[in-house]
Amino acid sequence: QVQLEESGGGSVQAGGSLTLSCTASAYIISRRNCMGWFRQAPGKEREGVARIHSNSGWIYYLDSVEGRFTISQNSAKNTVYLQLNYLKPEDTAMYYCAAAEGVCWGTSMSPDQYNYWGQGTQVTVSS
Repeated sequence: QVQLEESGGGSVQAGGSLTLSCTASAYIISRRNCMGWFRQAPGKEREGVARIHSNSGWIYYLDSVEGRFTISQNSAKNTVYLQLNYLKPEDTAMYYCAAAEGVCWGTSMSPDQYNYWGQGTQVTVSS
C-alpha cells in the first residue's frame, strides 16, 4: 500500500500552535530519501515549508517559518511531524506531507522532487 496519512490540522488564533503528523506506509519508507511538508493557500503556488533527510537528519526550512516550525521524525513509527508555533494568519493553507525517492536536498524545495503525497490537512489561523 502506497500511502501518506496526515493528521493534526485545525483552526487556531494567531500565536497559537498545532502539531501535524504524517505516517508513511512501509512501501514509501523503504524508498524515501526525504520527507517534507508543503503548503498551498488559495490562489498561490505550493511551497516547501520544511524537509528532513531520512538518513542524515539534515533539515531545511522555508525562511518565513524558521524559528517557528520544527520538523522531526520517529523512525520506529514511520512518522514525520511538523510542530507549528507562533502561528500567523499568513500560515493559513492546506498542508501536505510528501516523500521523495531521489534528489531532495538543496536550498529550496520543489514539488517536482517528491513522488508521493498525502491528502492534505487544513491549517487556519485567525487574527
